[in-house]
Amino acid sequence: MSDTRETILERSLELFARRGCEAVSVRDICAAVGIKESSLYYHFRNKRAVTEELYSLFERRAEELMASLGESLSRGADRNALLKACAAYFDAFLCDGFCNRMLRLLGIEQLSDRRARMLYSRWLFDEPLGFLTRVFGAMTARRDASALAVGFYSPVFLYAQRWLLTGTLSEGDKAAFRADAYRHIRRFLAGLSAR
Repeated sequence: MSDTRETILERSLELFARRGCEAVSVRDICAAVGIKESSLYYHFRNKRAVTEELYSLFERRAEELMASLGESLSRGADRNALLKACAAYFDAFLCDGFCNRMLRLLGIEQLSDRRARMLYSRWLFDEPLGFLTRVFGAMTARRDASALAVGFYSPVFLYAQRWLLTGTLSEGDKAAFRADAYRHIRRFLAGLSAR
């Protein structure tokens, strides 16, 4: 990928994650990159093509992460494996600069874009809950693994919404998210042991 193409994608994502695709014009993107509109059109057919490329890049990253989490699960599901999976999900997905901006973009665009809605639902709900259901099923051998997954993940999603998926991502926000999320995880696992 050329440097100009990468820069167009990077600057577009910065703008889209703050304002949504509809509120950002090709002229805005070109100004942020420091190029003429003809240069953007050399690399992308239109603004929608930029958005679609970002969606595809995000989906590949998310699929790679879930595949690596699935591999870690194949080595055994226990508390340590769950904590490692949480750390990887937090660092490589929720707190990652690219993925975080994509999640904010998808949060905006899901209201008007079917593909954004599908990606948002898949990567913030379906995949994490499916993974956690498999983890709790292996850890507890109980039939309520999906209920455990929802009980475990709901506060994590709430804290991600509060600290990570609004505004500009900062180190302070990441630290606050991790503090809240890991406090919840410790309590949840303690309660699971007591059952």
